[in-house]
Amino acid sequence: MTSLVRPGRVAAMPRSGSLPDWEHRLAQHRDEERLVRERRQQQKDQEKTRQAEHLESQQHSADERSAAVQEQLEGLDEVLTGVLSLPPMSFDRLMSTPRTPEFDPGPLGVAAPGPDWSDFAPAPPRGLSGFLGRFLGGAARHQRQTAQARDRFEAAAAEHRRHESQRRQALSVARAKYHGKVSEERARAAARNSYVARRQAEFAAGDAQAVEWFTRCVLKASRYPDGFPRDWQVAYDPGNRSVAVDFELPPRRVVPPVRAYRYVKARDVIEPVPRPEHEIRSRHERLTCAVALRTLREIFAATAPEVVRAVSFTGYVAATDRATGKPVRPRLLSVSAERPVFEDLVLADLDPAACLAALGASAPADPAPADP
Repeated sequence: MTSLVRPGRVAAMPRSGSLPDWEHRLAQHRDEERLVRERRQQQKDQEKTRQAEHLESQQHSADERSAAVQEQLEGLDEVLTGVLSLPPMSFDRLMSTPRTPEFDPGPLGVAAPGPDWSDFAPAPPRGLSGFLGRFLGGAARHQRQTAQARDRFEAAAAEHRRHESQRRQALSVARAKYHGKVSEERARAAARNSYVARRQAEFAAGDAQAVEWFTRCVLKASRYPDGFPRDWQVAYDPGNRSVAVDFELPPRRVVPPVRAYRYVKARDVIEPVPRPEHEIRSRHERLTCAVALRTLREIFAATAPEVVRAVSFTGYVAATDRATGKPVRPRLLSVSAERPVFEDLVLADLDPAACLAALGASAPADPAPADP
Protein backbone atom coordinates (compact mmCIF):
# COMPACT_ATOMS: atom_id res chain seq x y z
CA MET A 1 0.00 0.00 0.00
CA THR A 2 1.45 3.40 -1.01
CA SER A 3 1.86 5.84 1.92
CA LEU A 4 1.12 9.59 1.61
CA VAL A 5 4.14 11.86 1.49
CA ARG A 6 4.00 14.64 4.08
CA PRO A 7 5.05 18.14 2.94
CA GLY A 8 8.52 19.04 4.07
CA ARG A 9 9.83 15.47 3.98
CA VAL A 10 11.67 13.74 1.19
CA ALA A 11 9.87 10.62 0.10
CA ALA A 12 11.80 7.46 0.80
CA MET A 13 12.56 5.16 -2.09
CA PRO A 14 10.05 2.31 -2.03
CA ARG A 15 11.32 -1.21 -1.59
CA SER A 16 9.09 -2.34 -4.40
CA GLY A 17 7.48 -0.69 -7.36
CA SER A 18 8.80 0.91 -10.48
CA LEU A 19 11.44 3.63 -10.30
CA PRO A 20 9.55 5.99 -12.66
CA ASP A 21 6.52 5.98 -10.35
CA TRP A 22 8.66 6.94 -7.37
CA GLU A 23 10.37 9.70 -9.33
CA HIS A 24 6.99 11.07 -10.41
CA ARG A 25 5.78 11.31 -6.80
CA LEU A 26 9.04 12.94 -5.74
CA ALA A 27 8.75 15.53 -8.54
CA GLN A 28 5.14 16.23 -7.57
CA HIS A 29 6.19 16.72 -3.94
CA ARG A 30 8.91 19.16 -4.98
CA ASP A 31 6.42 21.09 -7.13
CA GLU A 32 4.07 21.44 -4.18
CA GLU A 33 6.86 22.74 -1.96
CA ARG A 34 7.91 25.19 -4.67
CA LEU A 35 4.34 26.50 -5.00
CA VAL A 36 4.11 26.96 -1.21
CA ARG A 37 7.37 28.93 -1.20
CA GLU A 38 6.25 31.07 -4.15
CA ARG A 39 2.91 31.87 -2.47
CA ARG A 40 4.66 32.87 0.75
CA GLN A 41 7.12 35.04 -1.16
CA GLN A 42 4.29 36.61 -3.13
CA GLN A 43 2.45 37.44 0.11
CA LYS A 44 5.62 38.98 1.53
CA ASP A 45 6.13 41.03 -1.62
CA GLN A 46 2.52 42.23 -1.57
CA GLU A 47 2.77 43.21 2.08
CA LYS A 48 6.03 45.02 1.42
CA THR A 49 4.45 46.87 -1.50
CA ARG A 50 1.40 47.77 0.58
CA GLN A 51 3.56 49.10 3.39
CA ALA A 52 5.69 51.11 0.96
CA GLU A 53 2.56 52.60 -0.65
CA HIS A 54 1.15 53.44 2.79
CA LEU A 55 4.38 55.13 3.85
CA GLU A 56 4.47 57.08 0.60
CA SER A 57 0.84 58.12 1.00
CA GLN A 58 1.37 59.28 4.59
CA GLN A 59 4.48 61.24 3.65
CA HIS A 60 2.69 62.79 0.69
CA SER A 61 -0.19 63.82 2.96
CA ALA A 62 2.23 65.40 5.42
CA ASP A 63 4.00 67.24 2.59
CA GLU A 64 0.70 68.53 1.22
CA ARG A 65 -0.38 69.85 4.61
CA SER A 66 3.01 71.48 5.09
CA ALA A 67 2.73 73.08 1.63
CA ALA A 68 -0.71 74.45 2.56
CA VAL A 69 0.78 76.05 5.68
CA GLN A 70 3.61 77.54 3.62
CA GLU A 71 1.16 78.91 1.07
CA GLN A 72 -0.86 80.51 3.86
CA LEU A 73 2.29 82.11 5.27
CA GLU A 74 3.28 83.44 1.85
CA GLY A 75 -0.13 85.06 1.54
CA LEU A 76 0.40 86.83 4.88
CA ASP A 77 3.94 87.86 3.97
CA GLU A 78 2.71 89.40 0.69
CA VAL A 79 -0.16 91.40 2.18
CA LEU A 80 1.75 94.58 1.40
CA THR A 81 4.15 93.72 -1.42
CA GLY A 82 1.64 91.60 -3.34
CA VAL A 83 -0.58 94.60 -4.15
CA LEU A 84 2.05 97.19 -5.05
CA SER A 85 1.84 96.40 -8.76
CA LEU A 86 -1.96 96.61 -8.87
CA PRO A 87 -3.58 99.73 -10.35
CA PRO A 88 -5.18 102.05 -7.80
CA MET A 89 -8.93 102.40 -7.43
CA SER A 90 -10.46 105.14 -9.58
CA PHE A 91 -13.86 106.59 -10.38
CA ASP A 92 -13.59 105.07 -13.84
CA ARG A 93 -13.36 101.60 -12.31
CA LEU A 94 -16.55 102.31 -10.36
CA MET A 95 -18.43 103.03 -13.57
CA SER A 96 -20.76 100.29 -14.76
CA THR A 97 -20.71 98.73 -18.22
CA PRO A 98 -24.06 97.22 -19.21
CA ARG A 99 -23.95 93.48 -19.83
CA THR A 100 -25.65 93.02 -23.18
CA PRO A 101 -24.87 89.63 -24.69
CA GLU A 102 -25.97 88.87 -28.23
CA PHE A 103 -29.52 87.63 -28.61
CA ASP A 104 -29.56 83.85 -28.75
CA PRO A 105 -32.89 82.53 -30.05
CA GLY A 106 -31.85 78.92 -29.61
CA PRO A 107 -34.12 76.41 -31.34
CA LEU A 108 -36.63 79.18 -32.00
CA GLY A 109 -34.26 80.68 -34.55
CA VAL A 110 -34.28 77.62 -36.78
CA ALA A 111 -37.25 77.09 -39.11
CA ALA A 112 -38.28 73.47 -39.56
CA PRO A 113 -38.32 72.28 -43.20
CA GLY A 114 -41.75 71.89 -44.77
CA PRO A 115 -43.14 68.59 -46.05
CA ASP A 116 -41.80 67.25 -49.36
CA TRP A 117 -44.33 65.88 -51.88
CA SER A 118 -41.91 63.15 -52.88
CA ASP A 119 -42.32 61.66 -49.42
CA PHE A 120 -46.07 61.32 -49.96
CA ALA A 121 -46.50 60.62 -53.68
CA PRO A 122 -47.40 56.98 -54.53
CA ALA A 123 -45.17 54.98 -56.80
CA PRO A 124 -46.22 55.08 -60.48
CA PRO A 125 -47.97 51.93 -61.78
CA ARG A 126 -45.73 49.30 -63.34
CA GLY A 127 -46.22 46.10 -65.27
CA LEU A 128 -49.27 45.82 -67.54
CA SER A 129 -49.96 48.92 -69.55
CA GLY A 130 -52.24 50.14 -72.23
CA PHE A 131 -55.79 48.90 -72.60
CA LEU A 132 -55.28 45.80 -70.39
CA GLY A 133 -53.87 47.87 -67.51
CA ARG A 134 -56.72 50.36 -67.72
CA PHE A 135 -59.19 47.45 -67.96
CA LEU A 136 -57.88 45.96 -64.75
CA GLY A 137 -58.27 49.33 -62.96
CA GLY A 138 -54.61 50.25 -62.50
CA ALA A 139 -55.05 53.90 -63.50
CA ALA A 140 -58.04 54.42 -61.24
CA ARG A 141 -56.25 52.87 -58.30
CA HIS A 142 -53.24 55.14 -58.85
CA GLN A 143 -55.52 58.17 -59.01
CA ARG A 144 -57.12 57.23 -55.68
CA GLN A 145 -53.72 56.72 -54.08
CA THR A 146 -52.57 60.05 -55.45
CA ALA A 147 -55.64 61.85 -54.10
CA GLN A 148 -55.15 60.26 -50.65
CA ALA A 149 -51.47 61.19 -50.69
CA ARG A 150 -52.40 64.73 -51.70
CA ASP A 151 -54.74 65.00 -48.71
CA ARG A 152 -52.01 63.78 -46.34
CA PHE A 153 -49.49 66.15 -47.88
CA GLU A 154 -51.83 69.15 -47.56
CA ALA A 155 -52.59 68.21 -43.93
CA ALA A 156 -48.87 67.99 -43.18
CA ALA A 157 -48.28 71.33 -44.89
CA ALA A 158 -51.06 72.93 -42.85
CA GLU A 159 -49.58 71.48 -39.64
CA HIS A 160 -46.16 72.78 -40.62
CA ARG A 161 -47.60 76.27 -41.24
CA ARG A 162 -49.26 76.17 -37.81
CA HIS A 163 -46.03 75.17 -36.09
CA GLU A 164 -44.08 77.83 -37.95
CA SER A 165 -46.59 80.48 -36.93
CA GLN A 166 -46.23 79.43 -33.29
CA ARG A 167 -42.43 79.45 -33.59
CA ARG A 168 -42.38 82.94 -35.08
CA GLN A 169 -44.69 84.21 -32.34
CA ALA A 170 -42.49 82.65 -29.62
CA LEU A 171 -39.40 84.08 -31.31
CA SER A 172 -40.98 87.52 -31.31
CA VAL A 173 -41.81 87.22 -27.59
CA ALA A 174 -38.27 86.05 -26.78
CA ARG A 175 -36.75 88.91 -28.77
CA ALA A 176 -39.00 91.43 -27.01
CA LYS A 177 -37.95 90.05 -23.58
CA TYR A 178 -34.30 90.26 -24.60
CA HIS A 179 -34.61 93.89 -25.68
CA GLY A 180 -36.49 94.64 -22.45
CA LYS A 181 -33.68 93.21 -20.34
CA VAL A 182 -31.10 95.08 -22.41
CA SER A 183 -33.00 98.33 -21.86
CA GLU A 184 -33.21 97.64 -18.11
CA GLU A 185 -29.51 96.84 -17.90
CA ARG A 186 -28.57 99.97 -19.82
CA ALA A 187 -30.83 102.11 -17.66
CA ARG A 188 -29.34 100.57 -14.50
CA ALA A 189 -25.81 101.23 -15.75
CA ALA A 190 -26.69 104.77 -16.76
CA ALA A 191 -28.14 105.47 -13.31
CA ARG A 192 -25.08 104.00 -11.62
CA ASN A 193 -22.70 106.02 -13.82
CA SER A 194 -24.68 109.19 -13.20
CA TYR A 195 -24.39 108.59 -9.45
CA VAL A 196 -20.63 107.93 -9.67
CA ALA A 197 -20.11 111.02 -11.84
CA ARG A 198 -21.98 113.15 -9.31
CA ARG A 199 -19.87 111.69 -6.49
CA GLN A 200 -16.72 112.38 -8.51
CA ALA A 201 -17.64 116.04 -8.92
CA GLU A 202 -18.42 116.33 -5.22
CA PHE A 203 -15.14 114.58 -4.38
CA ALA A 204 -13.18 117.05 -6.51
CA ALA A 205 -14.90 119.87 -4.59
CA GLY A 206 -13.79 118.37 -1.27
CA ASP A 207 -17.24 117.30 -0.10
CA ALA A 208 -16.75 115.23 3.07
CA GLN A 209 -19.45 112.67 2.33
CA ALA A 210 -18.16 112.10 -1.20
CA VAL A 211 -14.57 111.67 0.01
CA GLU A 212 -15.69 109.23 2.72
CA TRP A 213 -17.81 107.30 0.20
CA PHE A 214 -14.95 106.96 -2.26
CA THR A 215 -12.50 105.96 0.49
CA ARG A 216 -14.88 103.18 1.56
CA CYS A 217 -15.00 102.05 -2.07
CA VAL A 218 -11.19 101.92 -2.07
CA LEU A 219 -11.11 99.77 1.08
CA LYS A 220 -13.93 97.53 -0.12
CA ALA A 221 -12.12 96.78 -3.38
CA SER A 222 -8.99 95.66 -1.51
CA ARG A 223 -8.74 91.87 -1.47
CA TYR A 224 -7.26 90.16 1.61
CA PRO A 225 -6.65 86.48 2.40
CA ASP A 226 -9.43 84.39 3.89
CA GLY A 227 -10.04 84.92 7.58
CA PHE A 228 -9.42 88.67 7.53
CA PRO A 229 -12.19 90.90 8.95
CA ARG A 230 -13.84 93.46 6.69
CA ASP A 231 -14.88 96.30 8.94
CA TRP A 232 -13.80 99.93 8.97
CA GLN A 233 -14.99 103.46 9.61
CA VAL A 234 -13.90 106.50 7.60
CA ALA A 235 -13.96 110.21 8.43
CA TYR A 236 -12.74 113.18 6.38
CA ASP A 237 -11.69 116.60 7.64
CA PRO A 238 -11.97 119.11 4.76
CA GLY A 239 -10.05 121.76 6.67
CA ASN A 240 -6.95 119.61 7.08
CA ARG A 241 -7.64 117.55 3.96
CA SER A 242 -7.05 114.43 6.02
CA VAL A 243 -8.71 111.02 6.03
CA ALA A 244 -9.00 109.06 9.29
CA VAL A 245 -9.57 105.31 9.13
CA ASP A 246 -10.49 103.00 11.99
CA PHE A 247 -9.66 99.55 10.69
CA GLU A 248 -10.28 96.11 12.20
CA LEU A 249 -7.04 94.15 12.04
CA PRO A 250 -6.80 90.39 11.58
CA PRO A 251 -6.70 88.37 14.81
CA ARG A 252 -3.60 86.51 15.88
CA ARG A 253 -5.14 83.18 14.87
CA VAL A 254 -4.67 83.99 11.18
CA VAL A 255 -1.00 83.12 11.70
CA PRO A 256 -0.73 79.33 11.34
CA PRO A 257 -0.03 77.81 14.79
CA VAL A 258 2.11 75.10 13.18
CA ARG A 259 5.27 75.37 11.12
CA ALA A 260 4.78 72.16 9.19
CA TYR A 261 3.55 68.58 9.43
CA ARG A 262 5.79 65.54 9.73
CA TYR A 263 5.12 61.84 9.38
CA VAL A 264 6.32 59.72 12.31
CA LYS A 265 6.91 56.27 10.87
CA ALA A 266 7.38 54.57 14.24
CA ARG A 267 3.83 55.53 15.32
CA ASP A 268 2.31 55.82 11.86
CA VAL A 269 0.89 59.27 12.60
CA ILE A 270 1.06 62.72 11.02
CA GLU A 271 1.69 65.30 13.69
CA PRO A 272 2.10 69.09 13.59
CA VAL A 273 5.32 70.90 14.32
CA PRO A 274 4.19 73.72 16.65
CA ARG A 275 5.13 77.30 15.91
CA PRO A 276 6.65 79.02 18.95
CA GLU A 277 4.47 81.65 20.58
CA HIS A 278 7.10 84.35 20.16
CA GLU A 279 7.17 83.69 16.40
CA ILE A 280 3.36 83.90 16.19
CA ARG A 281 3.47 87.21 18.06
CA SER A 282 6.24 88.56 15.83
CA ARG A 283 4.52 87.52 12.61
CA HIS A 284 1.22 89.01 13.74
CA GLU A 285 2.91 92.29 14.63
CA ARG A 286 4.57 92.42 11.21
CA LEU A 287 1.24 91.59 9.56
CA THR A 288 -0.66 94.38 11.31
CA CYS A 289 2.04 96.86 10.33
CA ALA A 290 1.81 95.68 6.71
CA VAL A 291 -1.97 96.13 6.74
CA ALA A 292 -1.57 99.69 8.03
CA LEU A 293 0.96 100.60 5.32
CA ARG A 294 -1.17 98.94 2.66
CA THR A 295 -4.21 100.96 3.72
CA LEU A 296 -2.28 104.22 3.63
CA ARG A 297 -0.85 103.36 0.23
CA GLU A 298 -4.24 102.43 -1.28
CA ILE A 299 -5.86 105.67 -0.11
CA PHE A 300 -2.99 107.92 -1.21
CA ALA A 301 -2.75 106.18 -4.59
CA ALA A 302 -6.48 106.53 -5.30
CA THR A 303 -6.96 110.14 -4.23
CA ALA A 304 -5.74 113.47 -5.53
CA PRO A 305 -3.26 115.57 -3.49
CA GLU A 306 -5.53 118.60 -3.54
CA VAL A 307 -8.23 116.53 -1.80
CA VAL A 308 -6.25 114.23 0.52
CA ARG A 309 -3.05 115.59 2.04
CA ALA A 310 -2.73 113.19 5.00
CA VAL A 311 -4.09 109.84 6.18
CA SER A 312 -4.25 108.51 9.72
CA PHE A 313 -4.78 104.84 10.52
CA THR A 314 -6.00 103.31 13.75
CA GLY A 315 -5.99 99.52 13.94
CA TYR A 316 -7.94 97.51 16.46
CA VAL A 317 -8.93 93.90 16.96
CA ALA A 318 -12.22 92.38 18.03
CA ALA A 319 -11.41 90.41 21.18
CA THR A 320 -12.82 89.08 24.41
CA ASP A 321 -11.77 90.44 27.79
CA ARG A 322 -10.60 87.43 29.77
CA ALA A 323 -11.47 89.14 33.04
CA THR A 324 -15.08 89.97 32.18
CA GLY A 325 -15.91 87.80 29.17
CA LYS A 326 -17.20 90.86 27.37
CA PRO A 327 -16.25 91.84 23.81
CA VAL A 328 -13.62 94.57 23.59
CA ARG A 329 -11.83 96.36 20.77
CA PRO A 330 -8.29 96.99 21.96
CA ARG A 331 -6.29 99.40 19.81
CA LEU A 332 -3.09 97.83 18.51
CA LEU A 333 -1.50 100.70 16.61
CA SER A 334 -2.01 104.21 15.38
CA VAL A 335 -0.06 106.02 12.68
CA SER A 336 -0.39 109.14 10.56
CA ALA A 337 1.47 110.16 7.42
CA GLU A 338 1.47 113.09 5.08
CA ARG A 339 1.54 112.43 1.37
CA PRO A 340 5.07 113.68 0.52
CA VAL A 341 6.61 111.61 3.31
CA PHE A 342 4.68 108.49 2.46
CA GLU A 343 5.27 108.71 -1.28
CA ASP A 344 9.01 108.85 -0.62
CA LEU A 345 8.93 105.34 0.92
CA VAL A 346 10.08 102.27 -1.03
CA LEU A 347 7.37 99.91 0.17
CA ALA A 348 8.75 96.87 -1.66
CA ASP A 349 12.02 96.89 0.30
CA LEU A 350 11.24 98.19 3.78
CA ASP A 351 10.48 96.43 7.05
CA PRO A 352 6.86 97.30 8.00
CA ALA A 353 7.46 97.49 11.75
CA ALA A 354 10.58 99.63 11.37
CA CYS A 355 8.78 101.90 8.90
CA LEU A 356 5.87 102.53 11.26
CA ALA A 357 8.28 103.26 14.06
CA ALA A 358 10.00 105.83 11.83
CA LEU A 359 6.62 107.39 11.06
CA GLY A 360 6.00 107.79 14.81
CA ALA A 361 3.39 105.07 15.15
CA SER A 362 2.09 104.37 18.64
CA ALA A 363 1.33 100.90 19.87
CA PRO A 364 -0.52 101.31 23.19
CA ALA A 365 -0.96 98.46 25.61
CA ASP A 366 -4.24 96.61 25.55
CA PRO A 367 -6.82 98.20 27.85
CA ALA A 368 -7.41 94.78 29.43
CA PRO A 369 -6.01 91.29 28.99
CA ALA A 370 -7.78 89.93 25.97
CA ASP A 371 -7.67 87.13 23.42
CA PRO A 372 -7.58 88.54 19.87
